[in-house]
Amino acid sequence: MSRRIQKAAVIGSGVMGSGIAAHLANIGIPAMLLDIVPNELTDEEKAKGLTLEDRAVRNRFSEGAIKKLFKQKPAPLATKSNAALIQAGNLEDHLEQLGEVDWIIEVVVENLDVKKKVFEKVEQYRKQDSIVSSNTSGISIEAMTEGRSKNFRKNFLGTHFFNPPRYLKLLEVIPTADTDPEVVQFMKVFGEDVLGKGVVFAKDTPNFIANRIGTYGLLVTVKEMLKGGYSVGEVDSVTGPLIGRPKSATFRTLDVVGLDTFIHVAKNVYDKVDGQEKEVFEVPDFMLQMRDNGWLGSKSGQGFFKKEGKEILQLNPESMEYEARGKLKAASVEMAKQEKGFSGKLKTLVYGKDRASELLWSILAPVLVYSAELTGEIADDITGIDQAMKWGFGWEKGPFETWDAIGVAKSVERMKAEGLHVPAWVEEMIANGHDSFYKEENGDLFFYYNGEYRLIVGNEKAINLKQLKKKQGVIKKNTGASLIDLGDGVALLEFHSPNNAIGMDIIQMINFAVEEVSKNYKGLVIGNQGKNFCVGANLAMILMEAQDDNVFEIDMVVKHFQEAMMKLKYSSFPVVAAPFGMTLGGGTEVCLPADHIQASAETYMGLVEVGVGLIPGGGGNKELYLNYYNSLPKGVDFDLQKVANKVFETIAMAKVSTSAAEARDNHFLTASDGISVNGDHLIYDAKQAVIHLAEHYTAPVKKKVPVVGETGYATLLLGAQSMHQSGFISEHDLKIAKKLAYVIAGGKVPFGTEVDEEYLLRLEREAFLSLIQEQKSQMRMQHMLVKGRPLRN
Repeated sequence: MSRRIQKAAVIGSGVMGSGIAAHLANIGIPAMLLDIVPNELTDEEKAKGLTLEDRAVRNRFSEGAIKKLFKQKPAPLATKSNAALIQAGNLEDHLEQLGEVDWIIEVVVENLDVKKKVFEKVEQYRKQDSIVSSNTSGISIEAMTEGRSKNFRKNFLGTHFFNPPRYLKLLEVIPTADTDPEVVQFMKVFGEDVLGKGVVFAKDTPNFIANRIGTYGLLVTVKEMLKGGYSVGEVDSVTGPLIGRPKSATFRTLDVVGLDTFIHVAKNVYDKVDGQEKEVFEVPDFMLQMRDNGWLGSKSGQGFFKKEGKEILQLNPESMEYEARGKLKAASVEMAKQEKGFSGKLKTLVYGKDRASELLWSILAPVLVYSAELTGEIADDITGIDQAMKWGFGWEKGPFETWDAIGVAKSVERMKAEGLHVPAWVEEMIANGHDSFYKEENGDLFFYYNGEYRLIVGNEKAINLKQLKKKQGVIKKNTGASLIDLGDGVALLEFHSPNNAIGMDIIQMINFAVEEVSKNYKGLVIGNQGKNFCVGANLAMILMEAQDDNVFEIDMVVKHFQEAMMKLKYSSFPVVAAPFGMTLGGGTEVCLPADHIQASAETYMGLVEVGVGLIPGGGGNKELYLNYYNSLPKGVDFDLQKVANKVFETIAMAKVSTSAAEARDNHFLTASDGISVNGDHLIYDAKQAVIHLAEHYTAPVKKKVPVVGETGYATLLLGAQSMHQSGFISEHDLKIAKKLAYVIAGGKVPFGTEVDEEYLLRLEREAFLSLIQEQKSQMRMQHMLVKGRPLRN
């Protein structure tokens, strides 16, 4: 049967349930959010004269949850208007509506009996063949189906999202013996292509994959801390980015998760396993005492860490008192920082001979062995375990990739010498002459499985540029960028300078790309797979030239950048920009002239130059103005001043969108631009957009632009001048505002004058150059480079 999910229902409106409903709304799927009916009134409801029969009372939990979505950080909603797609309801008045939905997701309290009662109700009202799933973090999926019909069981499975659902990539899909394979396959495709998740199939075992291994690793770390006499701060200083883990490391992660939640998850496994494994899952006494004290972490204001004024204190597990936070200083840590690449860093750390090395080896080795022991039991193969830890816990490398990085044979020899039981299949792998869990041949990746290496087959939409370059090479590259053949007549311009900052090397490659693509390709994608799309121009280079009074040099670079953007805009082929993550300043300016922007759902766009004492210099002011102007209905009178005001406000306040949907609200994206929910599919989606545009492509024709001129300039400045007089902005802020207003207004011309783009670019460049020579602007640039935040002078 051909399935589609057009409407969903989420049962349970807690943080997780409302977060899943918000994620569905973000991707355009309407969702009902249902919860129980309250059995007593609040004081507020009594004061309003409400009764238990009033709708506002009966829907109190779900309506309250929707209101909380607007206050939560990070924001569950990509844009506030998405909340309109979530309908509040309750489990008495709205059960019949379950017959209208294609997917019902249960997210109630972690109690098997409660869940079974919910499913008993659901079965009475659901439509035949609608999918029903549980978002449990570890209760048996099979046990939940007891007493349910055959049709219910074949359409039932576990779908374990990670919190917060909008941001965390992992979706564990857990089928039962009765789940129809077609439903399982559908949920994988739907999970990747529509929900934008990384889907991993998990077995129906306690805590599934990521929580099983993640909880084990955290408890091993806590116990090694106590055994070795390390402090909370010392452990966190070496178990974060240094070893390819998130900044929150170990104890900050526990504070964010909540100690009560963590203890519950640990107990889930503790109750179902035995022997040595059971010992590890026994939560230390001091953590139980923390829970009893209400020291649960971020939600209670204190946990392993506590903020006092500006100082962050750490908990001493022995005295149960807070003290100054410590860091682990060791030679291996300093040496690892000098190493390039994950493998070099990790080998230096785990094979060193100091306290940091001892700690890291002691917490890493058991997790690697444990992951190997569970292969086949919690997941079919090693790839599922590695992906689950990367997508669910933010590890840079999964356990088996980590094992490869430190050397499998060398580490196994040490593990055995120290009495660790290494699973037989790992020893057999080494005995058969295989020294790694993964290997690469001709740009293809293989993983070890039952005595042989199998090809990793991923979703065809997940194009990996690193693998592609290994397979096909590059057309041309320099220090800042490469031009790559994406296949099907489409080329890709990839930035790879530090932070993908734009300098002359990238500008030169843009010019080369325009020339090469016009001769030999259908069109061009501008995209990459770095940490962020592009954080702007090379600020350090610009500041250095400014301090040396090389204004001519800066003028030349800005002019070249502007010209390159115009070449992209008016080229004979379609250009599609594929931004993601931080897309700031020059990064946004690269996207705006493209024929189409295909943005990742998590794209943070903004023209932020004001923050460093400048204004956009690569055409950003002009392009944002044109986006606003072109979005207005044709043939209808409109107020041109409002367009100028909006653009001025967006740039002067350095507004950065918190999602691609908000970037559309701010006119960085147009109504016809696309949004990719799955970031791994971004390059593929952008390539398809090029192919589609190339079918009937004609280059845009240059048109003149009406501006607000002198009278509009005066209007734009009114707000800034009153803010200056009230002391909200400094003298220098006002100077920047005047320059920006002059550029957006189109200079000293009458209101409504039509000017060409080159004229506006000249105004932009002149304003940029005059500001860069200002001492106070240079101080702002210096401050941003050193401190990483704006200076208000």
